[in-house]
Amino acid sequence: MQGTSVPQGMHKKEEPKDMVLNSRVRDSGSKVIFDNHTLCSQFLRDYVNLPYLKDVRPEDIEDVSEQYVTLFAEERNSDRVKRVHVDGGSTPFFLVSLIEHKTRTDYNVCMQIFRYMVYIWETYEKEAESIRKGMKKREDFLYPPILPIVYYEGTTEWNVPVDFKSRIREGSAFGKYLPDFEYYLVPLKDYSNEALMAKRDEISLVMLINKLQTAEDIGKFRELPGKEIEAILQNSPGHLVDTIADVLQAFLLKMNVPVSETERLTGKVREKKMGELFADMEKMDIQAERRNTANEKKRADEAQRRAEEAERRADEAEKWANEKDIKAFIEACQELGASREAARDKLIEKKGLSEAVSLEKMALYWKD
Repeated sequence: MQGTSVPQGMHKKEEPKDMVLNSRVRDSGSKVIFDNHTLCSQFLRDYVNLPYLKDVRPEDIEDVSEQYVTLFAEERNSDRVKRVHVDGGSTPFFLVSLIEHKTRTDYNVCMQIFRYMVYIWETYEKEAESIRKGMKKREDFLYPPILPIVYYEGTTEWNVPVDFKSRIREGSAFGKYLPDFEYYLVPLKDYSNEALMAKRDEISLVMLINKLQTAEDIGKFRELPGKEIEAILQNSPGHLVDTIADVLQAFLLKMNVPVSETERLTGKVREKKMGELFADMEKMDIQAERRNTANEKKRADEAQRRAEEAERRADEAEKWANEKDIKAFIEACQELGASREAARDKLIEKKGLSEAVSLEKMALYWKD
């Protein structure tokens, strides 16, 4: 894979923005990996086998989420967009990565990724055109590459094909006439505790905590050498130690550990005394056993079902409200005598839709 060349007359400071898209589930333990640029850079270096990322640093990553995620109402609460400058920004190579967090298998992830890829390229093209009209038609104008990554924390196998054509009927038959890409899968369950510890950086601790699902996992976690973990944190800045403590806190509360006990245990992390933490984790096993009784399991399952139903209804209500607003806007333009083209342009301007989405909405609601 080669870097893009800078079109003549387009100086480096004028180059279109380049992004890493990070789409994630509502889970505190996994979100912090990509919200914290130190952890994010460690993840890209340690767990993505791409030479361009081997030297990526926290300062190479910039969050620009607000500019993009509101276009996708269904996922906007969890998505992140990053701009990454590889090689310290000294070369005209651009990397665009899409990172999708999943806690269960999702057969539509390829289509989710594809929608983001198209919008990223459209945005890049428009920014280039704003710098110099006609840029997109030049031979030396190239679009930035996109590396889609699925970070999967589920305990079952990810049995979803990673290629886009597998999601299209007769995809193999149509072959070269279809978009063709694969996403990079990082299944957390396939990394042993020992493999994670071998990295000896903060991301390994976060991923170790994210792996905790059962009492058995807790037992294996307690067997890890506390002194080696403390050595990892020895030179870690306070804000990063606080982030790791927050990840542990999210897990402890999910395991029904009392708030007072949770605060005491996370305090050990903030004091960089994780070696002492393992001796105290017996209490977590007791909580896990209580949650495994039939009554506790039934109540937990029902609470989870209600929470998911409430979240689904909230998402549907928000999506429907946005759709009604778009429909009303198009109808108002038509009533005021605006042309179809003018209404489409206003829809893009006022509602922040891409050209492709605006054309789709016009087809739905414009009355010929």
